[in-house]
Amino acid sequence: MSDFFSRSEVLLGEKAMKALQDARVLLFGVGGVGSWCAEALIRTGLQHLTIVDGDVVQASNINRQLPATRETIGKPKVEALKARLLTINPEAEIEAIYSMYPGEDFGEALSEYDYVIDAIDDVAAKTDLILNCTRTRGVKIFSSMGAALRFDPTQVTTGELMSIQGDALAKAVRARMKRLGQKPYRKVKCVYSTEQAQKCEARGSLMQVTAVFGCTLASFVIDDIRKGVQKNAE
Repeated sequence: MSDFFSRSEVLLGEKAMKALQDARVLLFGVGGVGSWCAEALIRTGLQHLTIVDGDVVQASNINRQLPATRETIGKPKVEALKARLLTINPEAEIEAIYSMYPGEDFGEALSEYDYVIDAIDDVAAKTDLILNCTRTRGVKIFSSMGAALRFDPTQVTTGELMSIQGDALAKAVRARMKRLGQKPYRKVKCVYSTEQAQKCEARGSLMQVTAVFGCTLASFVIDDIRKGVQKNAE
């Protein structure tokens, strides 16, 4: 057992740790939510991660986004984040794709992954990704709803997409699905906040909330792997 991940293995166990290392994860969006999810996964022991985002680091990202520093302003977020993650685990296989979904043809590629994580804030792209993933056999998707305009990390919780109340992003996604005449082929586990969104002229976000969203997404993957190993051992 490597000292770098010994504390993870103490809790997860050897078999779950091996399953986590072997898992392939595809993450869309590496901003205030997705970047923290990526770091949590790599720090816990994930070895195979593909990150997708078409934005560059801006000064306004520094208050909440992991790859955003004064030195990385103007750089693609995926490249800045990849560089950081490799300082944590240089042996990790991290693919950085500088593209917006669905700028690349990800339809066929989805089946190559065990998990897809949706940290996209665009309604159309999020809806399309969720629908595509639930149609794809063998891949599980976990999704983030709205983390902006909130103060209280203690009100971050989890729920199923079609049942979430009080979240404007979840409502917008469901409305788009209805207009398209489609619905997910299976349930989609999400992280969201029960806190009422603040009314601001701009979409303000705080790290203490977005990071909790991101770490919760990472926990979905880790817990699913752990529970799968336990079930197979029974």
